[in-house]
Amino acid sequence: MTTATSPRLGAARQLELVAVEVAALAARLVLDSVGAAQAAATKSSPTDVVTHTDVASEQLIRRELTLRCPGSSFLGEESGSDSGVSGVGWIVDPIDGTVNFLYDLPVVSVSIAATIDGEVVAGAVADVLRGEMFSATKGQGARRNESPIGTSDVDRLDLALIGTGFSYDQNVRSEEARIVASLLPRCRDIRCMGSAALNLCWVGCGRLEGFYERDIKVYDYSAGALIAAEGGAQVQLPRDNDTDLTIAAAPAIFTPLHTLV
Repeated sequence: MTTATSPRLGAARQLELVAVEVAALAARLVLDSVGAAQAAATKSSPTDVVTHTDVASEQLIRRELTLRCPGSSFLGEESGSDSGVSGVGWIVDPIDGTVNFLYDLPVVSVSIAATIDGEVVAGAVADVLRGEMFSATKGQGARRNESPIGTSDVDRLDLALIGTGFSYDQNVRSEEARIVASLLPRCRDIRCMGSAALNLCWVGCGRLEGFYERDIKVYDYSAGALIAAEGGAQVQLPRDNDTDLTIAAAPAIFTPLHTLV
């Protein structure tokens, strides 16, 4: 077991602080463009947009991480991956909630996860509009604005508020609609808010009892999933199953939620 005094844990905590600092810089850049977003391109479908601010945010993040941690590898949603030499890596979503950002809706985040030798060990998610910063170090808990957070103590699915999101792939959406129709009568309610990273953080701090989504990418969930887990949630990621499912929930409702979705 890793102890609080181990060099690896100390390094991971320092990477959390770097992620927080750089995420805050990127969040300020994004905030300056709220209400004036312009689409620059599309990706997987005509509704899967990239704005000029996505690109600018990722460029800022890459530059600032390189200054603070030379030799790191980098995986970004907009610019792809670069290999490093230090053993440290970064997984970045420069704007999680781009469609919300384009439509001037208030659920927009910046997500930065840090890895050591390929393992996610730290992360930060900045809520651009609310000014909240969620962060975590593996083995050292999760925080919101540096105050410890924890999951909801709700222990019944019928009292649980669940978050989800939908794929850009029309074929996947048909199955997602079937799952929502099955789950909705069995939980308190369902919310679709457009940022997987923030949904995962909200599970970690008890604002949601659970969150699930298919067909999301590693940069969407890496930081948020660590924050949820360090907040006490039970988490399963696509690499842990064969159904492309990301799911996080308060421990008491994980199994009934997982069974339905």
